[in-house]
Amino acid sequence: MDKKEFAFDRINYILLAIGMAIVIVGFLLMSGAGSTESAYNPDIFSDRRIKLAPFVCLVGFVSMIYAVVRRPKDKEVEL
Repeated sequence: MDKKEFAFDRINYILLAIGMAIVIVGFLLMSGAGSTESAYNPDIFSDRRIKLAPFVCLVGFVSMIYAVVRRPKDKEVEL
């Protein structure tokens, strides 16, 4: 029985899942309580939300792009 050739191998899917998890962590770092009309919350301008979280998301998106572009190693074909 012949195996179908897929564009991705197992490593590509693992790297894609890791990248997605990193992006989710970045979005969780951005979340938090906001300011309302009656109360100002200075935490919306914290370094975690302004600098760290977008950088973590960027790293996650770049790793996802690498996972998609990465070419699986060729396997030797036996006849």
